[in-house]
Amino acid sequence: MSERTGGRLYLIPTPVGNLGDMTYRAVRILQEVDLIACEDTRTSGVLLNHYGITTRKTSFHIHNEHGKAERLTEQMQAGLQLALVTDAGTPGISDPGFLLVRAAVEAGVPVECLPGATAFVPALAASGLPCDRFVFEGFLPPKKGRRTRLDALAAETRTVVLYESPHRIVRTMRDLVESFGGERPACVARELSKTFEEYVRGPLQEIHDDLAARTKVKGEIVVIVGGAGR
Repeated sequence: MSERTGGRLYLIPTPVGNLGDMTYRAVRILQEVDLIACEDTRTSGVLLNHYGITTRKTSFHIHNEHGKAERLTEQMQAGLQLALVTDAGTPGISDPGFLLVRAAVEAGVPVECLPGATAFVPALAASGLPCDRFVFEGFLPPKKGRRTRLDALAAETRTVVLYESPHRIVRTMRDLVESFGGERPACVARELSKTFEEYVRGPLQEIHDDLAARTKVKGEIVVIVGGAGR
């Protein structure tokens, strides 16, 4: 990075499971920047140690991002080369990062996002559902506004992509059945790129029944639902 002058923000995608999914460029930049902002320094530490990266780390997560974004932006304006990583995937995609990116852009700090790992793209591509047009909704509201959001999405003609946690997935599938109808085609992808990667495909009701019958569902989850009338 010696050819670059001034501060800069790098958004570095990190593996959603398999550590081998890091890119050479991502490793190089993480080795060369002045500071790495991590959603969880312990989680990121496993990845960084795996690749022998000893760059200084600082925490940047949903509980401190408002105040810290301003401080980090001031440091970048003064010349700091900063990389942002989250626990998995691309920063800012249903993860901390948006506030820091916005602050950097408003302050005139260059922002560079590397291509790389994210959970919903492989899940969508392998779902067997149309992926020429889709809408990414991230996580549904846990309470307030949840039913309104679901009812609006039920009329969406594009494929719908959601993120969900394992302890809420059965409830979410039940809610989807109630709003979308049990026959709507869908796919649930979990443990992507890991040893126990799994795709559960079929009508919403069948997927709900499958998951509800399990003792426990593990891993972060992507839910893909076919659009209305497709």
